[in-house]
Amino acid sequence: MLIGTANVDELAARAPAVDSFGREPVVCEQAEVLLVTYEIATPHREAMLPPALHPTDPPIVTWLVYRCAASPWGRFAMAQTRIECRSGLRLRAFLVSAVIDNAAAAEALATRYGFGTRHGQIELHRYYDSLHAAVATNGRNILELIVSDPVPLSPADVQYVANINLARTPRGVRLVQVEPRYQVQRVERGRPRVVGFDGAAWGDDRVQPVHPVSASLAVADITLPPVRFVCRPDVLAFDGTEQVN
Repeated sequence: MLIGTANVDELAARAPAVDSFGREPVVCEQAEVLLVTYEIATPHREAMLPPALHPTDPPIVTWLVYRCAASPWGRFAMAQTRIECRSGLRLRAFLVSAVIDNAAAAEALATRYGFGTRHGQIELHRYYDSLHAAVATNGRNILELIVSDPVPLSPADVQYVANINLARTPRGVRLVQVEPRYQVQRVERGRPRVVGFDGAAWGDDRVQPVHPVSASLAVADITLPPVRFVCRPDVLAFDGTEQVN
């Protein structure tokens, strides 16, 4: 059985602090949601995950981009780099890091849900035959994606994997399970291509995308419910899962 081997103390050194878990759901209506999936060419798949998590075979990276026209914190966009994994029997996505363009949203998402973010710019441009996405920090692109030849897809055919975010919480260092619900109005799929990706700028230069898997662009209402579970990062989920009241 494959198990993560990353040093928890090193990961925790850059993890955000959760003050208290939110008790009310947060809704972002009519958001654009871009999901791009790639296989990773790396011999370090175990080293990218803490011991509580299991790497997938093959190892997978996903980029999940939100552009939210309305939220409790105003308009914002956020882009995430995540490593697919399993927590116990559940498929999850371990957050490497995220970029966001709204300071109020960044603070709330960090202190309630454990999203580790930094400020940057996120662009989504839709053309008749393609979609172009770019993420920049300090004036330099750290991710650039093109999704070509979009075709309609049934809303029932798209699925999103829940996040698992490492954070410093009142319970100690924990993996915070974040389970957004998506009410999809319309969705398209297309052929993804990575134009540029700087793994080191996202926090892990071992993430090397090599083979496209899938891409989708949806319009959906996103609901972030209160956190229900956290996990110890140093033991398997079967032993380390804790319910949040």
